[in-house]
Amino acid sequence: MRIRRQHVTQGLGSLRAWIRGTEPGLVVLAVVVGAASGALASGMSAIAQGMHVALFGPEVTHGLSAIRDVDPVLVLLLPAAGGLLLGLINLGLARWHPRVPVDPIEANALHGGRMALQDGAVVAGQNLVSNGFGASVGLEAGYTQVAGAVASRAGMLFGLRRGDLRVLVGCGAAGAIAAAFDAPLTGAFYAFELVIGTYTIASLAPVVTSAVVATLVARLAHGQTYAVQPGGVASPDWDGYAMALVLGLAAALAAIALMRGVGLIEALLKRGVRRAWLRPAVGGLVVGGLALLAPGVLSAGHGALHLAFNTEGSARAALILLLLKALASAISLGAGFRGGLFFASLLLGALLGKVMAAGIGLLGLGLVDSLFLAVVGMSAFGTAVIGAPLAMTFMALETTGNFQVAGAVLAAVAVTGITVRRLFGYSFATWRFHLRGEGIRSAHDIGWLRELTVGRMMRRDLRTVRADTRPAAFRRDFPLGAADRVVVLDDAGRYAGMVIVAEVHAAPAETETIGALLHQKEVALLASMNAKEAMAAFDAAETEALAVIDGLESRKVLGMLTASHVLRRYGEELGKRRQEEVGLA
Repeated sequence: MRIRRQHVTQGLGSLRAWIRGTEPGLVVLAVVVGAASGALASGMSAIAQGMHVALFGPEVTHGLSAIRDVDPVLVLLLPAAGGLLLGLINLGLARWHPRVPVDPIEANALHGGRMALQDGAVVAGQNLVSNGFGASVGLEAGYTQVAGAVASRAGMLFGLRRGDLRVLVGCGAAGAIAAAFDAPLTGAFYAFELVIGTYTIASLAPVVTSAVVATLVARLAHGQTYAVQPGGVASPDWDGYAMALVLGLAAALAAIALMRGVGLIEALLKRGVRRAWLRPAVGGLVVGGLALLAPGVLSAGHGALHLAFNTEGSARAALILLLLKALASAISLGAGFRGGLFFASLLLGALLGKVMAAGIGLLGLGLVDSLFLAVVGMSAFGTAVIGAPLAMTFMALETTGNFQVAGAVLAAVAVTGITVRRLFGYSFATWRFHLRGEGIRSAHDIGWLRELTVGRMMRRDLRTVRADTRPAAFRRDFPLGAADRVVVLDDAGRYAGMVIVAEVHAAPAETETIGALLHQKEVALLASMNAKEAMAAFDAAETEALAVIDGLESRKVLGMLTASHVLRRYGEELGKRRQEEVGLA
């Protein structure tokens, strides 16, 4: 029995080493992650659909946002009830699980791909309550959070290196989005552009594998669906491309207004409703009131998008739903409902395209295929909010099956992307980080820079000297060549400054103590500073070396650091990251 157990242990160790050390091993792990992501996304979707049916009635089988003739009391009060439940859940979390969940983008940017399963469970639960009770948010935030957390835990169990762990988290997100939209290319490039932050040959195989496996698992669960049947959209000519460019610009401006609106409404609710746990209920009541005017504002908007693509409605109805859905989404997120703007941005973009098509017709500029502009608007608005132009282009391709439509979409998303970057600078995900005071703009790995602190790089074995030491005594203890600089302490043993050994040896005879020769009296490094902050301090002080202290008040000397050492360590770490990105680690 003991021998068999030893063989099993050795076999597991060999498997772990193979997965950790080879590219095929990472692909095998990506298969597992993709299957889990597809199952989790399908399961969350089924739970949300079940909640819609149980709460709003069997009429919502084809999507909550497509309901007709439902009890107006339910429509008005259920989002508020969901907000109250969410507020109470948040109260409990503040007491027993106070940490702020780290999403896949933040995990890959700052934490080397490390995520907690508890965070995934928390976000998924909050997202289901929000969406299930009709708040105007999608489930994609929950999908990617829980799938990324599962991928991260799997990678940590197998001891993956930092770069591989980041790729595996991207695999989880790719699988989640691919399963949600039945679109493996969309899921893969969502991961490359948003979660991994770069595309490399080394990451292609695992990410695409995960996306394809997740799509197949989702199809086994609920079949293959298309928002627009292939061949249903006419191929554009030159004026179609021109209209796509104009629509791309309009989508960018509208999306910027929406993202700023979320921040504004959040600030207003914080001022008007002092108790944070009540804000979702207040926001839910407003969303319910908007739903009485246009039921399409409820939930993510799958039913409304299906109707927008497959029915010919009036331009007035599309405009009203566009405005009310944007307002409902901003209120839902500003009030604290958990979710995202992914699917809402697709619906808003499709409606914007429909409205533009109607406007062109009213101006007498000719007939326009409104379905074509709806697809272009969907991708352009999604690019502005999500920040993934290639993913949105592939979504148009996988939705319509028309390469010429995808070409026009590519032109539109290029205009959208550059407009948002120039006028706003953020996608919605990174805008939310900005509102929280976090300065990241993408998932590009900067966590290693934050971990490269002064405390890790400094020399601790340094000799110090008192400020009242006479030059003769100093010369005896520190002959020329023994050191370049020496840290000086005051009478209380706190940092007083630094002296240059050569200057002390050349000091005139009337110099009584080395205190008269001090440099950098008010300048020192803190152990918590990172390499970038340290180099800024070196540049400002115009010196090669600085002392490291524990705090500005106590000024206890911990060590010394030189600018040349910081540059060398920075170069080494940067080289490691570059090797990881190209698969040479």
